[in-house]
Amino acid sequence: MNYIQAIILAIIEGLTEFLPVSSTGHMIIGSAVMGLQPSAFVKLFLIVIQLGTILSVLVLYYKRFFRSLSFYYKLIIAAIPASLLGVLLNDQIDALLESPMTVAVMLVVGGVVLLFVDKWFNKPAIEDSDNISYKQAFIIGLYQCLALIPGTSRSASTIVGGMTQKLTRKAAAEFSFFLALPMMFGASLIKVLKFFKDGNTFTSEEIKLLVVGNLVGFVVAIVAIKTFINILTKYGFKAFGWYRIVLGVLIIGLLLSGHELNII
Repeated sequence: MNYIQAIILAIIEGLTEFLPVSSTGHMIIGSAVMGLQPSAFVKLFLIVIQLGTILSVLVLYYKRFFRSLSFYYKLIIAAIPASLLGVLLNDQIDALLESPMTVAVMLVVGGVVLLFVDKWFNKPAIEDSDNISYKQAFIIGLYQCLALIPGTSRSASTIVGGMTQKLTRKAAAEFSFFLALPMMFGASLIKVLKFFKDGNTFTSEEIKLLVVGNLVGFVVAIVAIKTFINILTKYGFKAFGWYRIVLGVLIIGLLLSGHELNII
């Protein structure tokens, strides 16, 4: 991996992590298009650059993290289902990550859902995600389990889950941002520990690539979050739905025509 590839992947991560378009799908497709060869470091890089995007949430919403302890309890409760399922189904999830067709199909399926979600849940009653109950937080966490299927999108799953619990689009999106913190930090920590457990070490160049990737992801994510909230509040999910469908159909077409996407 060179610096240009690292920056491109970081831009993709920053743009898509908090949008309902599947950051994982975009990252593995981007890796395949650039012809990155699978290696322990590349696989680690794709996960660990999420730390930069986590920091963007902390910076933009830092005041929310000083309101009450119940805020943290709700995040923990919401994080439990996907965390447990992720550990139990780790091998199956890794197998799905190697399937570009799975990513493409789920992009389309999720896109169709986003076309109609504004009509399905059009009577929100909760404008601040701090006002949800522990039960509602847990239900949103159950929806997050859908994101274990590559191409589904963690953001899309949790935002839709929030809307089923009467949250406004903005409140559901913000809770999705907050919920990303424990999930992404945990995934990064596990990946780093496994990296060292397998006998790998970082070279000085790889450390620089990680630093650059996280810095770029941080800056891009701040812009993406602000833009996404504005679009979501004014126009809803339809544009994201069509984007997912077009991208998914394009990938399916390439695969059916014999083109190979070597997923890392």
